Amino acid sequence: YTLKFRNAIISTGTDVLTEFIADSYTDLPDNFTYGNDDFDFTGLNKSTLYAVGATEDGLYNPADIKVMANGGSETIPKTYFDESSIDTNVIGTINVLKASQEIKGLKAQLIITTDKVYKNVNKLSGYVESESLGGQDPYSASKAMADIATQSWLASFENVPTGIARAGNVIGGGDISTDRLIPDLINSYKLGLTPQLRAPNSIRPWQHVLDCLNGYLLLVDSLLRGVGEGAWNFGPSESQIKTVSEVSDIAGEVWGVKQKWEQNHDEYPHEANVLILNSDKARTELLWNDKLNFEESVTWAVNWYRNVHNGS
Repeated sequence: YTLKFRNAIISTGTDVLTEFIADSYTDLPDNFTYGNDDFDFTGLNKSTLYAVGATEDGLYNPADIKVMANGGSETIPKTYFDESSIDTNVIGTINVLKASQEIKGLKAQLIITTDKVYKNVNKLSGYVESESLGGQDPYSASKAMADIATQSWLASFENVPTGIARAGNVIGGGDISTDRLIPDLINSYKLGLTPQLRAPNSIRPWQHVLDCLNGYLLLVDSLLRGVGEGAWNFGPSESQIKTVSEVSDIAGEVWGVKQKWEQNHDEYPHEANVLILNSDKARTELLWNDKLNFEESVTWAVNWYRNVHNGS
């Protein structure tokens, strides 16, 4: 998915991020603000931010369609059985980069890949932006390829100020994709089933979609000022580095189920056991920080689904 924000482009493969940027969040406390006055998150609307898609022939932005699928296949288990993820993630990203060069008045662009682009060695101190990229599973490999292709493109051709954002394990209302933790938990709750966890002890940098988008918008703001090119990590603080089971425990408590989860012992494709980002660069240079803690992030996400389920 690719978004045009005033004179900037944000390209992301995650539909939940697109939905949140485009519609904003309607249940924010008064002191919950994002970016500076020009990038006030709660003030975003379709007149300043809209979706565009990219093909080999260029970008398009149909006025009656908010979100157009472009670059970004979905989750790891799914892409094991879908070889088109490489074409979607890599060629889709190059299409955006090529087409953006034809946009008159474009001032900046942000390419969003994922936290899974790094060569994962189960590092506990967190990956920094300069570390090696890689990917054992097809999804991670395709995203690393897209990231490397972007770096190569930027080094080879003249472009507007461009940033690469790396984040993942984003949670929040509106995500209905399969093989994602929160949506899978919610589906089990609604069916009266006990959620099945394939890797309850896996550690991930869980982050609410709003905190993630705060970083993206701050980075775009910086790019529009001609500062901030290159790669940036956006991951939560160490206090939010939790296991899958810890997320599931809080989610089950918020929804009100008795048995929070049970482990599924079936065999699944490889996924990294530990994934942690070091986001000191964004915290220091962009003054970006989490506004929601771990418990709040999960609670906000689950409450969104519960309100929808109850017709609120």
